[in-house]
Amino acid sequence: MTMKLAKNIAIALTAVAGLAGAAMGAGAAKYPMQMEWSFEGPTGTFDRASAQRGWQVYKQVCSSCHSLKYFNFRNLADLGYEDEMIKAWAAEYTVVDGVDDAGDPKERPGLPQDVFPSPFPNPEAAAASNGGAVPPDLSLMTKARHDGANYVFSLMTGYEEAPADHPMPAGKSYNPYFKGGNISMAPPLAEGIIEYEDGTAATTEQMAKDVVNFLMYVAEPKLEARHHMGLNVMLYLIVLVFVLYFSMKKIWKPVKEGKNFYKK
Repeated sequence: MTMKLAKNIAIALTAVAGLAGAAMGAGAAKYPMQMEWSFEGPTGTFDRASAQRGWQVYKQVCSSCHSLKYFNFRNLADLGYEDEMIKAWAAEYTVVDGVDDAGDPKERPGLPQDVFPSPFPNPEAAAASNGGAVPPDLSLMTKARHDGANYVFSLMTGYEEAPADHPMPAGKSYNPYFKGGNISMAPPLAEGIIEYEDGTAATTEQMAKDVVNFLMYVAEPKLEARHHMGLNVMLYLIVLVFVLYFSMKKIWKPVKEGKNFYKK
């Protein structure tokens, strides 16, 4: 009986391994690396120093291809930036604000209340500059992908040489964390590509981590407030449970002691 059970287990494990290999061969993405993040858990908070560095990476590297169409410039104030700095950054961008009498688009410098504009005038131009693929908006990227924070970190740091038997179309890069392995985006990060204002060493891993912290804030700017409210609600419910419990004991104590409320 034991030998038969062991044989069945071995067969099952072999089948699972075969299915996993078939899935990888069919283009399944590699499971993301598992990192520790300050914003995780019910008491998680943003690492603002890291998020500020991530903003610097986005501004100097990512913004050339990716927009943040659901994020306003003024939201940067929550990361500790002064209003004047935010106004100056917004003014560096050109925003289309309606059309003139001739039907041509009216352009103006960006304002704090504007969202981050796309670097391309239309999807066709975006695809033409990126090997036929439109660079996705990053506003909700860490929420739109399963295990989003780890996915983005893994994608940024996971570029490598393609296996010898892996077909590579022209203009593509190999990244096992991307479905199919062939990605139109060239490796965006390289050590020393930027110089951090706070003096932190700009390694590929550090920049990827900082970008994730920034994009997580972009996707969930109210995360800390939500966590704070959740803790307050839990404390309230705990106190309420104790109040109800002792109230119940006081109310039912005479009944348990056999006292007759109707006796005159």
